[in-house]
Amino acid sequence: MSGFQKPHNGALLIDGTRQSGQDVRQQNVTAVVSIANIVKTSLGPVGLDKMLVDEIGDVTITNDGATILKQLEVEHPAARVLVELSELQDQEVGDGTTSVVIIAAELLKRANELVREGIHPTTIMSGYRLAMREAVKYIKDSLAHKTAALGPDTILNCAKTTLNSKIFGKDSDFFAKMAVEAMHSVKVIGEDGKPKYPVKSVGIMTQHGGSALDSKLMHGYTIMMSRSAQGMPTTVSNAKIALLDIDLRKSKMHMGVQVLVSDPAKLAEIRQKELDITADRIKLIIAGGANVVLTTKGIDDMALKYFVEAGCIACRRVKREDLRRIAKLTGGTLLTTLANMDGDEVFDASSLGLAESVSEERVSDDDFIVIKGAKQSKACSVLLRGANDHMLGELERSLHDALCVVKRVLESNSVVPGGGAVEAALSIYLENFALTLGTREQLAVAAFADALLVIPKQLAINGACDATDLVAKLRSKHHSAQTDPSKAHLARMGLDVYEGLVVDNVACGVLEPTISKLKILQFATEAAVTILRIDDMISINPPQQQRWPKQGSALQQSAELTGPSASKGAGRAGGSCSHAPRGIRRPRRGRGGGGGAGAQRLCGQQSAAAWAVHGAVSCLRGLVRADQTENERHAARAVTTLYTSIG
Repeated sequence: MSGFQKPHNGALLIDGTRQSGQDVRQQNVTAVVSIANIVKTSLGPVGLDKMLVDEIGDVTITNDGATILKQLEVEHPAARVLVELSELQDQEVGDGTTSVVIIAAELLKRANELVREGIHPTTIMSGYRLAMREAVKYIKDSLAHKTAALGPDTILNCAKTTLNSKIFGKDSDFFAKMAVEAMHSVKVIGEDGKPKYPVKSVGIMTQHGGSALDSKLMHGYTIMMSRSAQGMPTTVSNAKIALLDIDLRKSKMHMGVQVLVSDPAKLAEIRQKELDITADRIKLIIAGGANVVLTTKGIDDMALKYFVEAGCIACRRVKREDLRRIAKLTGGTLLTTLANMDGDEVFDASSLGLAESVSEERVSDDDFIVIKGAKQSKACSVLLRGANDHMLGELERSLHDALCVVKRVLESNSVVPGGGAVEAALSIYLENFALTLGTREQLAVAAFADALLVIPKQLAINGACDATDLVAKLRSKHHSAQTDPSKAHLARMGLDVYEGLVVDNVACGVLEPTISKLKILQFATEAAVTILRIDDMISINPPQQQRWPKQGSALQQSAELTGPSASKGAGRAGGSCSHAPRGIRRPRRGRGGGGGAGAQRLCGQQSAAAWAVHGAVSCLRGLVRADQTENERHAARAVTTLYTSIG
């Protein structure tokens, strides 16, 4: 093991710090709880927003857990696990990013209390995994409801539940309908015969001006740009789209390429050839049948003339991401070059994307290119309107979450009641299940059940309600539902934080995707187990780089090396220096002293070099100390002798 030294007494010497046992576990719990406390108050429909200001002054206002943690520069390794946890939840489901962080922190906090009481971490991890499996099984068997049995408004209610906690919750009806319609419009049938709803087929654009209710759903894939020339048609039917990553401007030679011309008349031919190269490329594309050309690079005025004459629509500076999506929708291929294997430039018509129409439409003060009737799959776009960047940014994030939730509900056809109903039901069930265990895992399962109550408690606190009273009533309802078959309908009961009541959340339309709750429990448990497993943390100090003398005045470097006295002596521009090395004298400026200015410069350079060597030797002589071993003193003297011989 390089880098480690083991002394005679058996102790391990490490160039860093080491923490082990309960110290590192307590440190990890403190860091994780601190992260959870940041996002706790943003949970629920009446949660508060956070304002995040980065190092350059950009402001982000949001209550989305994943966005908040992504903006924070978290340094503690255990706390970074929670940041990655919220990002994973956002990718898998799109909602529940705050809940998963809060539950993971509470599980770790309860586990640390059990460790202090003498329960081994392995026992706690085993109990947590057992509780998680039982909770997932109970949700699927007893708490989940099929969307077909709840009516046609189920999907709309799921979207409204997600949007209620956002900055425009009062307009949740409007945006929920928009999200459901958008996802229905991009429905495709997968290879397994099941319907799929790709979220990436829904483009989201933002535009300043107007209110949030001025937002609109546009059928077809939309690009926020206009035609490159006004002489081009505004609409092209039976569109054949060429997707290019090629520059359609006057061809120029690459950097470093030089052409030597002996005849000035050849310059005009070279310039004309540069124009002909681009013209030939455009003629190839048009001859291949393309009537719409989209490129990520530029198109100059000369090239635009050919497109206008051919009646094509051409757009330049299109985002590469947009071109990839259009290629997937239309069945086209994004071309980075027209060259074939033989080096000749050709354009294959099979690389064209097909669509029913491509048109330019004007919305408010901006122009948009709209692609309708794509060959491979359907697409739509949402144009969001708002007063400023902060509003539009939060609007875009919220609508994306709603689209993800609608996708999950449509594909799984299963929902559960929200408002803390699932967590309260699982708490009662797992407490009863823990009593059936005769091992130490019983304590871990009971702690898991108690930790789940943090969600309804925090919902009540954020709603300015009496958390103790509301959670007690909620637990009473779910206990009756699990012990009395005639009251099984009480399993739907959850919190109404607006009125401070316990209500039937299925009847009130407060619904969430079943997969969201399952992923929250699975991800939170695994994160808690991962951090709980750590009992030793070693932080290695970064290696100290050797500081070499900077280039510059050797006289100044020598003064820095040899200390204040030498610096003082070397700093005098004229006269002799009492600290100069033996045999070195400052050249005189006397009249008639042979050599003149050239000799003075030569002597000055020799003097500066000697000063540098003298300073290095003085520094190296300090290496020989009385407290060194005999071998170390011999090595230091050898280095000093080497530098002295060089001087």
